[in-house]
Amino acid sequence: MRLTRRKTLQGASAAAGLAVFGPGVANTQQQEVDVMADLILVNGRITTLDRTAPEVDALAIKDGRILASGTEAEIHALADERTQVVDLGGRRAIPGLNDSHTHLIRGGLNYNMELRWENVPSLADALRMLKDQAERTPAPQWVRIIGGWSEFQFAERRMPTLEEINAAAPDTPVFILHLYARALLNRAALKALGIAADTPNPPGGLIEKDANGQPTGMLIAKPSALILYSTLAQGPKLPVEEQVNSTRHYMREMNRLGITSVIDAGGGGQNFPDDYHVIQRLHDDDQLTVRIAYNLFAQTPGEELTDYERWVAMTEPGAGDAMLRMNGAGENLTWSAADFENFLEPRPSPDPTMEAELEGIVELLAANKWPFRIHATYDETIDRFLTVFERVNGRQPFETRFIIDHAETISERNIERIKALGGGIAVQHRMAFQGEYFVDRYGEKAVEATPPVAKMLEMDVPVGMGTDATRVASYDPWVGLYWLTTGKTLGGLKLYPEAKTLDRQTALRLYTHGSAWFSGEQDVKGVLAPGMYADLAVLSADYMTVPAAEIRGLSSVLTLVGGKVVYAAEEFASFDPPLPPASPSWTPVGSFDSPGMRTAAAAAPAPHYARACEDGCAHGCGVHGHNHQIAWTTPLPIADSAKRAFWGALGCSCFAV
Repeated sequence: MRLTRRKTLQGASAAAGLAVFGPGVANTQQQEVDVMADLILVNGRITTLDRTAPEVDALAIKDGRILASGTEAEIHALADERTQVVDLGGRRAIPGLNDSHTHLIRGGLNYNMELRWENVPSLADALRMLKDQAERTPAPQWVRIIGGWSEFQFAERRMPTLEEINAAAPDTPVFILHLYARALLNRAALKALGIAADTPNPPGGLIEKDANGQPTGMLIAKPSALILYSTLAQGPKLPVEEQVNSTRHYMREMNRLGITSVIDAGGGGQNFPDDYHVIQRLHDDDQLTVRIAYNLFAQTPGEELTDYERWVAMTEPGAGDAMLRMNGAGENLTWSAADFENFLEPRPSPDPTMEAELEGIVELLAANKWPFRIHATYDETIDRFLTVFERVNGRQPFETRFIIDHAETISERNIERIKALGGGIAVQHRMAFQGEYFVDRYGEKAVEATPPVAKMLEMDVPVGMGTDATRVASYDPWVGLYWLTTGKTLGGLKLYPEAKTLDRQTALRLYTHGSAWFSGEQDVKGVLAPGMYADLAVLSADYMTVPAAEIRGLSSVLTLVGGKVVYAAEEFASFDPPLPPASPSWTPVGSFDSPGMRTAAAAAPAPHYARACEDGCAHGCGVHGHNHQIAWTTPLPIADSAKRAFWGALGCSCFAV
């Protein structure tokens, strides 16, 4: 069956009749109001991001949209005996957060199987969690720790060793993903996967072996991350009913963090329409609690154009409705274009065949008016992409948006070229997890523009904020807001001077109205103004005033999507919708605090040895020169006892000061 825009257009027509004021108008005293609110929120500090009324006391909601914003007296005038009134108790409310690049559909299928290390304050704590989960996980299931953490968050400032992983989980297979760089497998996982001395290196990676030719348990992404993804894909999957449960719990976790919308960037192994049945079922059963716009990701090397030719005949951008809609192509258009950011390795260069493969795909998309997005970490890659785009645009002018994803090292010249073609840039907080590695490879000066978000805004290019969760970074948006406003990594390393960080309101705008552009929904999302979706979050503390270190620990206590409560806690807990218990019985979900509830690591100051180097100390190490930073962040595991004694928990002996 061909999916069409009929449902979307019906929703737009309803919105037109409801937007009695029009976006941007806040003062209800100037309007003739002939409808009464379903819900009003009063006694709040409400950041609307409406430039005509940036902060108000109260909101009125009707049929899932903002009816009016203003003072309590103005909003109370829109209430009758049927109107529900919620007192916010002086709390800060913001537009619902919108992740412009994540992988919710794939992540939801696996969420209940994954042990999360975000915000765990020490490696010792992380290993205890691993041991506990391994003891509860039945055969043949694995313990999976899939991204979202950094060794720099740990008090020990180091990676776990393979010996520690094997001691914590001697019998249950364990797969620990570390960025796009490597995976650590215990002996049980090597056995389950059949990896032995005679196992050859697969395409896209290396199996590390010891002096005797035996696999150590380390898989190294060199030159690409394919070895990591292909190995992870061999693990057991959940049955469909538990995938449904898992996706519901993942969405609830997002709601708890104040997320009301995402743009799903597809993913390897995420075929359309086969792997969309769970999310479609939740939509049809009215169980979606996050609005999802999804992109279609080419799956098979050499057959990417065939994928898009098939999909162009099946669906179109905008197909669906306001809760689940198709958004276009990407982030993978052709596998030959991939340039995974692994700052432990030199910059990769896309295949020489890339331009020829990409051009035909982009021409097909442009001819069919499909928006598209493409993964691009490095400026050198972006330069090659834009040359292809400009050539296609000369023959078949782009009539809709395109998106460059990531863009950590993009140049001003290429920002200008994106603007000229009508494109935008989706950025994520991946540098918060691996900025230390970038500094080591490219230097402190180069890191100051990774990515140059302030410059993008100055040049008036659409910018949206996201996470790229979950295989590198955490899905927690507050890590991203912390990174944008402080310029610091999870380990406390200052990457950017103050002039290149953002004020809190600008950063918030990127995570709300800025992201809405990337799904073509900027007229209905991201601003709490009349006619816009009533998607909002009431926060656990005041984002606008809390100390910078506390931004990472924020969450929502009341989240609304379309004026409907999807999450509630603390004084609003009675509004919290019921949710079935997480399944299967051994799931980590519910057995450990969810990542955003772990505040100890989030509030911890940078260690003394990190701060001392920031202050410009004169101490130098004969081995590492003055580069203290990488001396104590260079990751292990290693087996050599002499090296282990030298490096220790805090880095090389030059830091014993």
